[in-house]
Amino acid sequence: MPPPRFALLLLGSAALLSAHPDHGPAEDMAAAASSWLESLDDAQRQAAVFPLQDAERENWHFVPRSRRGLPLKDMTPAQQDRARALVAAGLSERGLLATDAIIALEDVLFALEGSNHRDRGLYHFTLFGTPAPHGTWGWRMEGHHLSVNLLIVEGEKIAVTPMFLGANPAEVRIAHAQRGRRALAAEEEQGRALMLSFDEAQRRTALIATRAPADIITGNDREARLAAPAGVPYAQMTAAQQAQLRALVEVYAGRLRAELAAVELQKIADRGWNTVHFAWAGSLEPGRGHYYRIHSPDFVIEYDNTQNGANHIHTSWRDFKGDFGRDLLREHHLESHTKEGN
Repeated sequence: MPPPRFALLLLGSAALLSAHPDHGPAEDMAAAASSWLESLDDAQRQAAVFPLQDAERENWHFVPRSRRGLPLKDMTPAQQDRARALVAAGLSERGLLATDAIIALEDVLFALEGSNHRDRGLYHFTLFGTPAPHGTWGWRMEGHHLSVNLLIVEGEKIAVTPMFLGANPAEVRIAHAQRGRRALAAEEEQGRALMLSFDEAQRRTALIATRAPADIITGNDREARLAAPAGVPYAQMTAAQQAQLRALVEVYAGRLRAELAAVELQKIADRGWNTVHFAWAGSLEPGRGHYYRIHSPDFVIEYDNTQNGANHIHTSWRDFKGDFGRDLLREHHLESHTKEGN
């Protein structure tokens, strides 16, 4: 199979979707998933499709490992086009560019290591259930440093977590065509800028450890759990700092298509930004290990940069009740049983 064609496909897919502004994300994702599914042969379908309730849907990770699903390298170029259209239906252009940059870093790692598991083609696409405009189904794109999991319920409600994006190297410093690339620069710079904006008392409150953890704390746990939010509460920030925190959260939400990002941000606003805390661990000096998290009773965003001389970023976004759409599915099943009882 020819190697996957990344940037042009992603941008082309985004352009196609923007030509149909009246379509909602659920409709677009169902159409894109159905189109991709129709292009597969029987063996490919067997690899790519699982029942919605299969335990595989929550079998996620962000390290190089054996995965189920259909990898890009086992698709024809036309099938890769259709797989990319599915990603474009759920993510923003910025999100697409971030995933493109992360995948392209496999070339840098191959140049550094020469290992066969550093391969752009080892990003797997998986469907759970049958895509339909008003159906309940899900999809996943996953490989090294990338896990995008979306669940659509009755063609209306959409769960978008867990979502993991990482970058190794965070900044390409070797002699390579990608030299100078920083796949997750905004996540690093805006987080540090917020911490630097705090006065001495705020910094003491925000700093939860002088040494950053070796990785994000929630890892690839099926259910994210953390103690009560720590750090500086939103209410104890100045108006300018509050705006910085909101903008940082928007960096993460903005990986999603605009309609989906707006829903996630509205959830936070409805619960109240005052429930949100910002915490930091480690050094404030670039190039030294550091970690931050944005944490409320409902969700947590984690960022960690400690490995490889603090040049290796992991980020995740978790919903304590809604990862993998668990809350939406519970609600869906309750409504279905109520209707049947009537």
